[in-house]
Amino acid sequence: SGLSCYMSQQCFLREVLGDVVPLRIAEVIYSSFGGTSKGLHFNNLIVGLVLLTRGRDEEKAKYIFSLFASDLGNHATREDMESMLQTVDGEIPLSLRKCFSEGEKVNYEKFKSWLLQNKDAFTFSRWLLSSGVCVTLTDDSDTPTFYQTLAGVTHLEESDIIDLEKRYWLLKAQSRTGRFDLETFVALVSPTIHTSLSEGLFHAFDENRDNHIDFKEISCGLSACCRGPLAERQKFCFKVFDVDHDGLLSRKEITEMVGALLEVWKDNRIDLLPEADTNVHAIVEDILKEHDTTKQGHLTLEDYQIWSVKSAFANEFLNLLFQVCHIVLGLRPASPEEEGQIIRGWLERASRHGLQPGDYWFLIAVPWWQQWRDYVKYVRKAFLLLDTMTICLSYCPEGESMASSHSSTEEKFVDNISSASEASETTSGLLPQGSTATDICFARQHDDTDNQCFLGADGNMVVLRPGAIDNQPLVRSEPLKAPTLTMEGGLLRRSPSLILGRDFEVVPEPVWRSLYHWYGANLGLPRPVIRNTKTDCAELELLPRHLLFLRQQQPPPRTPQNNVWVNMGKRFLCMCLQRFSKGNVPSPSAPLKRVLVYTGCFSRVGTIKDIHEYLSQRLRIKEEDMRLWLYNSENYLTLLDDEDHSLEGLKIPDEQYMVIEVRNKDMSWPEEMSFIANSNRMNRHNVPTEKGATGLSNLGNTCFMNSSIQCVSNTKPLTDYFTSGNHLYELNRYKVLLYMTNPIGMRGHMAKCYGDLVQELWSGTQKNLAPLKLRWTIAKYAPRFNGFQQQDSQELLAFLLDGLHEDLNRVHEKPYVELKDSDGRPDWEVASEAWENHLRRNRSIVVDLFHGQLRSQVKCKTCGHVSARFDPFNFLSLPLPMDNSMHVEIIVTKLDGSCPVRYGLRLNADEKYTGLKRLLSELCCLNPEQILLAEVHASNIKNFPLDNQKVRQAVSGFLCAFEIPVPSAPTSVVSTPTQTDAYGNATMVTDSNSLNLGLIPKGMPSTVVPCGTEGSLANGLPDGPVVLPSDSPFTGYIITIHRKMMRAELYFLSSQKNRPSLFGMPLIVPCTVRTRTRDLYDSVWTQVSRLASPLPPQEASNHAQDCDDSMGYQYPFTLRVVQKDGNSCAWCPWYRFCRGCTVECNDERAAVGNAFMAVDWDPTALHLRYQTSQERIVEEHPSVEQSRRAQAEPISLDSCLQAFTSEEELGEDELYYCSKCKTHRLATKKLDLWRLPPILIIHLKRFQFMNGRWIKSQKIVRFPMETFDPSAFLTPRDADQSQESWRDKLGEELHDTEGGVKKSGGGDTVCNPALTLNNGKGLYNILTGFRCTYVGLNCSPESEGRRQGRGLVFPTGSRYQLSLSKESLDSGRESPMELEASRTRMGSMGEGLSDSTSEFYCPSLKPESKVTVYLPSEISSNPQSLLGLQCHSGILGGGHYVTYAKNPNEKWYCYNDSSCKELQSEEIDADSAYILFYEQQEVDYSLFMPKTDGKKMADTTCMDEDFESDYKKYCVLQ
Repeated sequence: SGLSCYMSQQCFLREVLGDVVPLRIAEVIYSSFGGTSKGLHFNNLIVGLVLLTRGRDEEKAKYIFSLFASDLGNHATREDMESMLQTVDGEIPLSLRKCFSEGEKVNYEKFKSWLLQNKDAFTFSRWLLSSGVCVTLTDDSDTPTFYQTLAGVTHLEESDIIDLEKRYWLLKAQSRTGRFDLETFVALVSPTIHTSLSEGLFHAFDENRDNHIDFKEISCGLSACCRGPLAERQKFCFKVFDVDHDGLLSRKEITEMVGALLEVWKDNRIDLLPEADTNVHAIVEDILKEHDTTKQGHLTLEDYQIWSVKSAFANEFLNLLFQVCHIVLGLRPASPEEEGQIIRGWLERASRHGLQPGDYWFLIAVPWWQQWRDYVKYVRKAFLLLDTMTICLSYCPEGESMASSHSSTEEKFVDNISSASEASETTSGLLPQGSTATDICFARQHDDTDNQCFLGADGNMVVLRPGAIDNQPLVRSEPLKAPTLTMEGGLLRRSPSLILGRDFEVVPEPVWRSLYHWYGANLGLPRPVIRNTKTDCAELELLPRHLLFLRQQQPPPRTPQNNVWVNMGKRFLCMCLQRFSKGNVPSPSAPLKRVLVYTGCFSRVGTIKDIHEYLSQRLRIKEEDMRLWLYNSENYLTLLDDEDHSLEGLKIPDEQYMVIEVRNKDMSWPEEMSFIANSNRMNRHNVPTEKGATGLSNLGNTCFMNSSIQCVSNTKPLTDYFTSGNHLYELNRYKVLLYMTNPIGMRGHMAKCYGDLVQELWSGTQKNLAPLKLRWTIAKYAPRFNGFQQQDSQELLAFLLDGLHEDLNRVHEKPYVELKDSDGRPDWEVASEAWENHLRRNRSIVVDLFHGQLRSQVKCKTCGHVSARFDPFNFLSLPLPMDNSMHVEIIVTKLDGSCPVRYGLRLNADEKYTGLKRLLSELCCLNPEQILLAEVHASNIKNFPLDNQKVRQAVSGFLCAFEIPVPSAPTSVVSTPTQTDAYGNATMVTDSNSLNLGLIPKGMPSTVVPCGTEGSLANGLPDGPVVLPSDSPFTGYIITIHRKMMRAELYFLSSQKNRPSLFGMPLIVPCTVRTRTRDLYDSVWTQVSRLASPLPPQEASNHAQDCDDSMGYQYPFTLRVVQKDGNSCAWCPWYRFCRGCTVECNDERAAVGNAFMAVDWDPTALHLRYQTSQERIVEEHPSVEQSRRAQAEPISLDSCLQAFTSEEELGEDELYYCSKCKTHRLATKKLDLWRLPPILIIHLKRFQFMNGRWIKSQKIVRFPMETFDPSAFLTPRDADQSQESWRDKLGEELHDTEGGVKKSGGGDTVCNPALTLNNGKGLYNILTGFRCTYVGLNCSPESEGRRQGRGLVFPTGSRYQLSLSKESLDSGRESPMELEASRTRMGSMGEGLSDSTSEFYCPSLKPESKVTVYLPSEISSNPQSLLGLQCHSGILGGGHYVTYAKNPNEKWYCYNDSSCKELQSEEIDADSAYILFYEQQEVDYSLFMPKTDGKKMADTTCMDEDFESDYKKYCVLQ
């Protein structure tokens, strides 16, 4: 192991002895060689191996004696020998008695004499002494390798193929699909190969038409295209143009060919041919007229080859393919001269096409380039340029001209290479006049002192092959300050300046990759081609911006404290107090320390988004968990949050420091926390922003609080209430007496802190705030939200709304309210009573906006008694269905050799495999008795699940179903597949019981796995192989696995030179008592023939024409009997090291006697005919998509409401006390919506406590963004029963309350649920269009139709005005929720109010004015629109909350802690929605605002002092 002289025991067992030797014997050998816990010394290993392989019989006998001998080694006892043999062999040979005939001890001579006469006595003697058993150190047998096989059918050398394989896997790795398919191929060869030819070239390589070029195909294709004789190369080109693969070029194909060849000529040549200006159709007619030997309007392969010999177009295309095959596909040139021609041709074409933005060019030092140029014997040729590509060779400051004018044609090439440096440099050192691009690259230097040359035998100069590319002279010598994250290779030196042609050359990326592949390099210097924003010209950016990246040093971990928010520290207090006084507080401690950790080079035209994405991917940090800051000074940083700006646009210079900020584990941002702690303002905070578009800093896992605050903040009526200062008029002031009489209040702190925060959020002056005061206040009154643990945002939201309500509650002394049972009273009466009681204790802006009413009904299952209660709610918590089903995918393989099919099943979590087989049989048209289930792993069957086991997801591998033969006679019973128990023992399972078959010892034959048997075996345990009557119609099967032999270059024993390797999918082969061995081969071939490509006709093959690639046999494989693991023979003992005895292909009876066979593929057939891509192809049944869709199918919000309002039965542990039965009874419970608030908050209960832990439902809920109408789920009112009561009640109230309002016993004004006369005071204009939600008597929750509401219209002549309570008159306006109570108390309008309106005359109103009261029996709710939602990702304790909310400007914003970005509604992550905020449309929310005329605003000075005092008391240094 490593550099040690010792080999570990595990390595010895695996690498020396292999997996054939049983473990017990291998351990004995290891110990006998001198192995210890430390290991086996190398010397002892050599001695032992030589003894085993080359020792004489006497030496081997002495070795065997040492295994049994005592410590002294002079004798062996009978007890020790029997113990050892029992352990190793499991038996004691009878001949051992002769050895100990004279006593219980035996010496070596006596033992040797007995052993040499009984060589077959036990395992070791049979292995080492028996004839025919031989193990050697070397193995002269040579199985052809894959490379040798390919070399035999191509014109490539074995070394070429080995080298090509490395490049192939690199190219394939660029595939998006993992296959070398058409998409990947076209991206590689374009734009060098025209798009019209790319597909044809791909199919010329893809011989088996499976849309994938495997390594065999690319090797044969490159051989045919580049290395064969000219006729063979032109044949390959013919296949490129033969689109329909019929072996003929039709007129259409010839036309397309000529057009494409003309384009190739224009792209690659500057000289003109007469044919180039000729019409394409004329060229086609000339070709057919001269070369169409069949006179049928097409060209055969021979016709094309004759034409292509003299066609300049065809030869140019062949030269282009020659370049692409070497440069792009990785074929190594056959000679240096060929290499030089390839590179030169590519550079000439690149120079004509010019620089293309987005490409990369690489720098190469001139010394190496010059040596390479001499090596390839480059001969300078003159040619004309087709394009003007200007190059600036110096380090020009930005803004200066990069091009210079030249008079001659050759001087037009000015190569735009610019630097990103803003330093002023000289502009000298331009290209020599009259030089071309290729000439520059191949420019000959006069100084040849560095060339490695010597004189050959003929006296000519011989240039050695250059070594690796050395670019070190081009870069700075000083080391980088920190490791680089980018691939720029190094910073180019600036002094002395580098000049193109003198110091370096530039080559396009494909050329560099080829040179690097062929020679290697110590340094790659890629430089991007950019578009100059000023000149709009492409240029090569030699000096991109070099950026220095800082990161914060990790702070010590926070220790949780029990005090209220002590972790924030006094520094936060100073910052918080001074923030509102607009003062400056000096930093009490040093800022966060930042250190240089990385460097990187980025293009000056690259955007901040480009850099952010690159760093995120490079550092493996989620994009949302990383931010970039521009580092100006220690206390002055600028957040780069506008990602569309470029480095050039932001004027970011070279060597600029930037800070990489990574979010803490508690979701806070280190820089923000540091700035807050040190009272420093971030630069971006001073930037004006849209009102409400302000983020909240994460103070340590406070995203749950931030998201809740943002949702409530974007509730416009409540925000208007706070921003207008109305809360200061209704604030429960801090008084000792008041605090004692309202113990659940928060002394106004909650409302005051929230109001201050909302005013800042909607000031439009800051892009980020730290909610320190509110965070501290919440933690003070709710310690469970203290610390830095993640919390449930719904709990925080509920606490926040309750706190605001209590601080703003208009009821200061809450009266006692007795809850009454319904006692058969109408729902409207009970609901009105309950709502009135609720308003007697709770009246605030929060109640008006967020409170609704639920109807809870419990029905006794014994007597049918119904008890109904009506409870207020501010959250509608809807349960999500927990998915109790599982999605299972299973691959079915049939005996007919058809492509395997994948099926998808939806099963219950407790489903057993019997049910799975039943469902699967309905899809795949196989009887359950024909299905054998197996878990396949590593190309072998891992185990057979039992029918009575629960279905489980395969941890490793996948589940397969194999078709097995059905019994062919009525006397045979049903299928009994072989299965394995938990201990790996084979069993046969019937439908009624299980028959345990013990494991048969290795080296002894077992039985064919039966599918049907008659009767049962005695005790279920056979003594040996199952003996079947010869005339039995018994049907069975054999499990067959694919195997290939892999040659090891390094091995210790000959048995380890060729090791088996399993691949592919196992097979099931039918086997009966009448089956011949030839039938086994036929059955295997039927199933695998689709994996072996047919031998293509010679004219269509890419194989070399002078090779013999025929199979030469009927089947390309050999069947061998093996053990279950597929490594060793099932018939031979282990010490023969047999990999499997051959099953001959003849007409003899198939007495295999084993349940496993190996399909050993012939190496040549495996290498040339086996299609690995076909092996992976599995057809997908529609059930897979259906099952996947059902697994992840979203549910609708309506379905959640339906589940919420559905009736459920209470269990035995939830008995209900029935007031009629006077005892506890079983009952049913049902919830219904009775009254909806203007702002409806829907909580999707994603978290449920199951099996002792919290489970999050990932179910997607689809909800409407607009026009959400929940009225279908409101409880229907009984109009017939409530009509008369409502009219009587209305009349009584209208007369009894004239002249005043009723009072409660406690002195409080009771909210009057009826219409009251107010003597002209505070006329309440009943809001037009504000309707009470109701479904009529004949409507069901599922009904879609809604009837238009009718109402009571109070015309101007009415004698009545409408009011509800004295407090409402004092505040100036009545609460719409209180009005709702009165309308509910009215009940439903029936036949007695059949008119569209009923008029009540009110003298105080002007004759032209009217107010309308809508009645709940006749109207439906207004549609609701989404105003915001909270989303949760991850788990409960470690997830993250984000809010999406609609601003009053009708724009959607994403609030992600301190980040606030505008987005489109389509970009909202609705799949992870957790809490929804809906707003009722067409509501005049101005009616919710209290009248403050004549009222005094609360003095909050004492509250600020109280806050400061408590804050100092509870906070400590962070």
